[in-house]
Parts: sequence; C-alpha cells; structure tokens
Amino acid sequence: MPQETHNKAAEAHETAAKAHRTAAEHHGKGDHAKAQEHSKTAHGHSETAHKQSSSAHTKSGQNAKS
Repeated sequence: MPQETHNKAAEAHETAAKAHRTAAEHHGKGDHAKAQEHSKTAHGHSETAHKQSSSAHTKSGQNAKS
C-alpha cells in the first residue's frame, strides 16, 4: 500500500514537471499567453503532487509505527 501511494505521488510530480517544461518552452518562444496557461496547469498539478506526497508521508509514518 505505501509503495502505491508513493508511486502515485511520483507520477503527479512527473506530470507537474512536464507542464512546467511546456510552460518554459512557450515562454522561451515568446508565447506568453500559452506559457501562462501551462503555468496555471502546472501549478494545479504541483498542488496535487504535494497533497499526494503528504498523504504518502503520513501513511508511511503510520505503517512504521505498526
């Protein structure tokens, strides 16, 4: 169970990173509107990743105490 939770968190971090890279690419090309769009998406993915990481951390701590 804890490994599955950590895997989900890792996947969410990967998704956030991809969105951040996409935003950076658009920014580098001068397409600031698209960059901002992708930045907002990336932020949402980052928040999800943080929540999942926190959950994985909590669950790991609970399992360590068992």
